[in-house]
This record gives sequence, C-alpha cells and structure tokens, in this order.
Amino acid sequence: MFGEKLGLAPRIERLYAAGVVMGAGGWLSAATAVGPTVPPLPVMLVGGAVALAAPWWAHRRRRARVRVDRQIAAWPEIAKDVGLAGSRAQSAVVDVWGWRARFALARGQTIQDVIAKVPAIESALGTFRGAVRVAPTRDGKANRFELRVLDRDPHADAIPWPGPSVSSITEPIDLGPFEDATGARVLLLRRHGLFGGVAGSGKSGGINVLMGNLSACRDVVIWAVDLKRGMELQPWASCIDRLATTPEQARAMLRDAVTVLEARAEWLTADGRRVWDPTPEHPALVIVVDEYAELADDAPDAASDTDSIARRGRAVAVTLIAATQRPTQKAMGKGAVRSQMDVRVSFRVRERKDVDLILGQGMLSAGWHAHTLNAPGKFLLSAPEHDTPRRGRAYLLTDATVAETAERHASNRPTLDEVSLRALDEAHMASASEPSVLVAPSREDQAETALREALDGAPEEGLPIAHLLMFTELSRPTLYRRLAELVKAGHAVQVGRGRYKATDHTR
Repeated sequence: MFGEKLGLAPRIERLYAAGVVMGAGGWLSAATAVGPTVPPLPVMLVGGAVALAAPWWAHRRRRARVRVDRQIAAWPEIAKDVGLAGSRAQSAVVDVWGWRARFALARGQTIQDVIAKVPAIESALGTFRGAVRVAPTRDGKANRFELRVLDRDPHADAIPWPGPSVSSITEPIDLGPFEDATGARVLLLRRHGLFGGVAGSGKSGGINVLMGNLSACRDVVIWAVDLKRGMELQPWASCIDRLATTPEQARAMLRDAVTVLEARAEWLTADGRRVWDPTPEHPALVIVVDEYAELADDAPDAASDTDSIARRGRAVAVTLIAATQRPTQKAMGKGAVRSQMDVRVSFRVRERKDVDLILGQGMLSAGWHAHTLNAPGKFLLSAPEHDTPRRGRAYLLTDATVAETAERHASNRPTLDEVSLRALDEAHMASASEPSVLVAPSREDQAETALREALDGAPEEGLPIAHLLMFTELSRPTLYRRLAELVKAGHAVQVGRGRYKATDHTR
C-alpha cells in the first residue's frame, strides 16, 4: 500500500496520516474560497494544528527520539560513570527495534574497553539486561564504535530457513541473520569448526543449517559421525557419502579420512601444488561429528586420527566440524583438535566459564557473553572475519524442510576423487591381506579378570582388601573404584568392613 511505501506500516499511522491530509485539504479549500483571514479560519488553523500535533508528539517514535536525545545529551556523565570518560556521541538514529548511535573514543580507548563495559552501560541507560550491543563502525576506525540499544528483540521469533545460501564450499555459508538483518556468513573452506552449547540451545538446528548448505555444494563430499545411532543426522543420509553410527564405524571412517589426506598431500607434492582447490571432480571432504564427546568416550583410540585431521587437513581440503555440549580438554581429547578450530559458534551455555571453553581463552572478559543468550538458536560467531561479538539466530529447518531438502539435493551429490578412492582401495586391500594377529590382553584386562575370579571364588564371609590387592596387583584407589563400580552394577556385594564377594556366589 501507499502508506507502507511512506514508512507508515501500522494501520493507526496510516489513519492518522489520512486524517491530517483531509484536515489540511479542507482548510486549504475553505481558505481558497473565502480567504485565509476570514473568521473562523485562523482559529481553526491554530486549533487544528494543535489537535493534530498532539498525537504526533505522543507517538512512540517521537517519544523515542526525545528519549534518545536526552540520553545522548547525558552521555558525558554516563561515560564518566562507566569508565569511558572523554568519549562523545557523534550521531544517533531511531529505528524499528530501538536506536543506534555513533561514538568517538578518547585517546587510548578501544572498542574492547567499551565491550567490557556493556553491563555498566546497560545499567546507566536503564535498559533491560542484554539490550546493548557494541560494534565497530563501517569505516573500521579504531577510535570509533557504534552503540545499539534494543527496545524489542529482533530475534524473539524463530526465522524459517530461506534455502541454501551457497552452491560451492568456496563461498561463505549463511548460518542466520544478525540483529541488524545482515547474514552471519562464514567461510568453511580450509577451516575446522566447533559448534558448542548446552542441550536445548539450538545446536542441532545450527548443524541442520550447515547440512542444508553443504548438501547444496557440488564440490563437497560429506562424511558424518552420529553415535546416537544416527538420530540427528539420519534424515540427511541421502546426502551423506558415509554415515558412522557405531564406534567401530567411526574408527574406520576417521582412519580412512587420514588415508585420504595423506594421499592428497602426496599427489599435491608430486604435482608441484600446495593446496587442494575443490571442484566437482576434486571435491573437498567435510567430516561432521555430532556430540564429539561421545566419540572421545566410545572410541578414544580414534583421537590420533582426529588430531591428524585437525593439524594436517587444511591444505588438502579435509575439514572437521565438531558439535559438543561442553568442549573440555577431556571431551576433545588430548591432541590439538580444539586449538585448531578457526570457526567457533557458541549457542547458549549454562556457566560463564564455558564461554572460554567454546570461543577461546579470554573471550568472556572481551564481551562474548554466550551465557546471556535467551532462546534456542541464538548464537555468537567467532571467526577471522567475525572478531566482535554480534548475536545471530540460526535459521529454523523443520523436519519437513529437512526431508524435502535432502531429497532435492541427493541426486547432485559428488563422489570422492580418483586420488582418494585409489588410496582407500589400496589401504583396504593391504589391511585384508595382513595376517590376523592375536593381541595379548592388557594389564587392565588381566587385573579385571583376576578381580572377578577372586570375587567368584570368595568364601561366604568375603575376601579382605589385602587379598584382593595381592590377586589383582592393582593400586588401592583403583581397586576401591572398581569394587564400587561392580557393587553399583550388581556384580559384587560388600559383606562386611573391607570384605567383598560376587553377588552370584554359591557355596
């Protein structure tokens, strides 16, 4: 409608504008017919102007502008109170979500100083918690920043996925809009990624956005690990070249990924090239691991392979994307996996210290407050091209959208290149031709067997700890821990003080 084109979106604003036009038109018609000074036209002009101006002055936009002007005028005092003395406002604009202003910093002040003061600025301005955003200005000057204050949350409602934003891995993927409606676009070519957040934070939704875009790329082969028996990634199975749902399959897949990267590195060296440039004939390999902590627990021997991929996979376009609730060193393994993640997406976390676990050391104190995200799908994106905290919200893909997208993209999926396929065939043939070797049980297995046999053969009054220590050769803390586990599992029972036997013991 014409009113909407003039920026009068609400119906009440269009009615008000129509009333103003009708009133002004009527007065002008009368003034033209009899003269503007003929009574009562002068009185009607003054009275009508006051009557029509009152709604405008009371209107929310005008009130917002007056309020913003007052806050801008008070900025010198606010800046002094929050520790940014000397900074000054340069301009301010009221928009549909609130207002934003451009500020100049005093000598020696940086945008990091402002980000660290965000809670204090919110208190000084009297906003609700989480309403203030700080970002660099468009000109990129170090002594400028833009302050954005929200009256309404632009991410209050879920945002449907508009469809894939890329057709090649060489293009940045749009994960969802920032609060200023620009896309959270990030390049994943030759970059490993980490998606983190508590259960229910929207992490799986972010992975769905990623899968929807990767499946649209003709120069990407997707491998995936989902040790929840494929519950999360199975809907994308038609677009996934290999899907591992058991620890054994995950071990084999990651071992093959290392074979691929080594073969590609050898081929590049022989061809005098340094990097693998993805094409449909020579696609990149992206490995998506959902709930990475499960992989570390159920297949710990695969840690060396994930470490190799993280350290050596970039140049040969073998990329690792890990999703986990809490990427502790234990969950990520003892290698260099976490430190090699260039792209980090943090959904809501429960504890402040988890911000640094996902986004990197010192990010919490630098203003990356992922613990304040208040809805599923909201995230903070850290990457080389995203070095200031900006809130985004991941697009929502319904189950029907996932199924329709997977079906549409399934027929266009590429296969691995000849170099990689040949290397895998040779590795599998070599493995099949090797004679099987009996592996001697480990010391831990021997101790476990000895403990169970001792408990099975224990008398009615049980065996004392001293005897069990002698039979198993375990340390005292380890023995007590194993006994506690067996008692909890119902395989052993404590008969008396320091005496144990098997629960199924028969005399």
